[in-house]
Amino acid sequence: MNADAALKELIEGNYRYVQAATSGAVLDSKKHQVLPEQNPMAVILGCSDSRVPAELVFDQGVGDLFVIRIAGNIVAPSQIGSIEFACQQFKTQLVVVLGHTNCGAISATIDSLLSDPDQMSPNLASIVDRLKPAVSPVINDDIVRDRSSLMKKAMQANIEYSTQQLQIRSKIIRDLINNKQLKIVGAEYSIETGEVEFYT
Repeated sequence: MNADAALKELIEGNYRYVQAATSGAVLDSKKHQVLPEQNPMAVILGCSDSRVPAELVFDQGVGDLFVIRIAGNIVAPSQIGSIEFACQQFKTQLVVVLGHTNCGAISATIDSLLSDPDQMSPNLASIVDRLKPAVSPVINDDIVRDRSSLMKKAMQANIEYSTQQLQIRSKIIRDLINNKQLKIVGAEYSIETGEVEFYT
């Protein structure tokens, strides 16, 4: 499936998910059988937040998505390698970097930038350190007074930063994009509404 067709299916799947959520309906389980091989239509680099299960959010079944979840949907070598693997091994042509509202990793990063960063564990700090280059530019005196606006701007900045980093830090991904064999898009999931907004 090419990138545009996969993106269309994700948009339609999210619409079904939102409609089911608002009506109280239950989505049909699409596939539960064991598949002999993978053929995912999209790679989702998303947050490990328990409220953002990609297969449900996009109404997809077993084998449809290659999902990588890590706090703050950060870009680290293991995530890049996983994406390279999916794109080369399965010829998947769409990568979605999926952030979300009320992200705990974004909140921890803001707190670290505004207060004492030594209060967190070294392991959490390793995640926050990868988020800081995206988050720190959006912090200013005016926005600090409005936590919800700061959280939203920081989340959006991190999605954009992550999409850029995938291209900057992987020759394989850059080459696939240049050969029109791969498209990377950012998207944000609203925990409040269930809707996904894709960035153009």
